[in-house]
Amino acid sequence: MTQAAIKSERPATPAEIVAAIRSVVGPSEKPVQLHEPKFTGHEWDYVKDCLDTGWVSYNGAYVAKFEQMLCDLTGAASCAAVANGTVAIEIALRVAGVKADEEVLSPSLTFVATNNAIAHVGAIPHFVESDERTLGMDPAALGDYLKDIAELTDAGARHRRSGRRLAAILPMHVFGHPVDMDALNEVAARWKIPVIEDAAEAIGSTYKGRNCGNLAPIAAMSFNGNKIVTTGGGGAILSQNPEVGKRIRYLTTTAKQPHPWEFIHDEVAWNFRLPNINAAMGCAGLEQLPELLASKRRVQERYEQIFAGMPGVSVFREPEESRGNYWLSALLMDTPDLARRDEILQACHDAGLMTRACWRLSHHLPMYKDCPRMPLDVAERLQPRIINLPSSPFLGRV
Repeated sequence: MTQAAIKSERPATPAEIVAAIRSVVGPSEKPVQLHEPKFTGHEWDYVKDCLDTGWVSYNGAYVAKFEQMLCDLTGAASCAAVANGTVAIEIALRVAGVKADEEVLSPSLTFVATNNAIAHVGAIPHFVESDERTLGMDPAALGDYLKDIAELTDAGARHRRSGRRLAAILPMHVFGHPVDMDALNEVAARWKIPVIEDAAEAIGSTYKGRNCGNLAPIAAMSFNGNKIVTTGGGGAILSQNPEVGKRIRYLTTTAKQPHPWEFIHDEVAWNFRLPNINAAMGCAGLEQLPELLASKRRVQERYEQIFAGMPGVSVFREPEESRGNYWLSALLMDTPDLARRDEILQACHDAGLMTRACWRLSHHLPMYKDCPRMPLDVAERLQPRIINLPSSPFLGRV
């Protein structure tokens, strides 16, 4: 259906949106997934090498190679590959000094893992407003809010109402679109609050020419099966400080002292390291990252073209100062309307097109409903408007 055939006086129908998506993704005999991997590089060769040599656990050469490739990509000084993105955030919080019964300023508009990691440390999420330009944390709103509720003490910033320390700020780059990190880092410096970057979705994204994963002293990434680069299940903790990196590696490897045969452990730690066989997949994926990013941008641009002028919806685009990886392309409804959103989602699913609502806001989840929060008017308006579109990099190819 052409854009001219859609009457401007009413929003596009679910059928028209389905037709537009289908024109981008092309014909398919099976359901079109939201984001799926396709292994066209050296994945089979590298995994076979792990099996042939017997190096399938975390001591193999591919782990070190994967970590170095991530350092080379992001500019980070050190990297520790771990079991998944959630534990990457948890260890990043612990190394940054976050303790139980302290508060971490975090987005409500995020995948639940961001705030679960805070809870795993024993700390408390304190929810921050979203920025409609980036979908991520709003630095200006946070700065104004801290003036009202925080005070500086010898131990750092404190929440005047709860009396708890504001131990960290944890921004998350939604769908791979960078938060305005310069502005956020200025707010953090003013209040002497450490920043930890949740870059789980942001592999290859850049902010003002700088790579996500190196926009704060410590960052976490995810390489789950639905990510642009996947290790099947995995994550990484990146640091700008080599000494901090050593501490991260130590804590994620059961705090084992180096010794040729003795098992000497001197503190409670975690066995979170990524196995070699998973890292092998990650190495193959990182080798293909430039091509994958270019392909995903072509899919995004096609969505922008096909939805241009379609009434009632628009395609979210990266802010000017950023270059997102478009992990998931997002369709934005002009106004919040859950009934209409669900009609669109149902029509897509009936047509074999996997679309998805945005995550439910964290402060609406039962385990976080009583957590402290600032006014979240933008997040409340954004969440019901977002529909994620099929975004695999190979879509639309003949």
